Amino acid sequence: DRAVARRGAAVATRVGGPLSPVASTRLRLVRRLVYIAILVIGLALALAQFAAVKRLATGVLASSAVLGIVVGFAARQTFANAVAGVLLAVTQPIRIGDLVTFEDTTGTVEDIRLTYTYIVTDTGSRFVVPNERLAQSSVENHTLAGDRVRVEISVWLAPDADAVHALAVLGREEGVDVEVAEIDKDGVRLTARTWARNAGERAALEAGLRASCLERLKAIQKD
Repeated sequence: DRAVARRGAAVATRVGGPLSPVASTRLRLVRRLVYIAILVIGLALALAQFAAVKRLATGVLASSAVLGIVVGFAARQTFANAVAGVLLAVTQPIRIGDLVTFEDTTGTVEDIRLTYTYIVTDTGSRFVVPNERLAQSSVENHTLAGDRVRVEISVWLAPDADAVHALAVLGREEGVDVEVAEIDKDGVRLTARTWARNAGERAALEAGLRASCLERLKAIQKD
């Protein structure tokens, strides 16, 4: 498994540099399929050396229809996840390293395994998703449109605050779009949006944008 991955990465580096997200995703799937195939074949060859196992196999084959139904029912979920994993690696709606949003969870795709996909959030927690569920649901891929990633934060103002003045002040920052997103009895919610050059800069830029908005609003209060 690891030998195949190292060999593939070494060849790719010599030929044309590091692996692309597309190649990396497919290589990981291939190496796991090869590993499973070797394991199954090796186990079958080892068991075939025992006469008792051969006799057992003969009896099992005689009732293969019933066994197939039982095993198929028990392994349906695992098989469905494995098939979905292959489809994800081939069609690649998401790739390793992509910034995605799935069911209100946003993070970077760390790995796409045969049965599960691992997504790492900005807080460092890992969101493990069965591949069948991922393949059947809508996933927002922020990376496919390009390297740039949209950064958005919310800023709440008190009900009696001057929202128009706050909009004007926050909107002075270059490259930042500010608009009124919501008005209710608790106050006014403004949304500030900008762009990060890549997914890796998203968290830092988001924190910096919050700090900048807070500083500008404090300046308004002093005035």
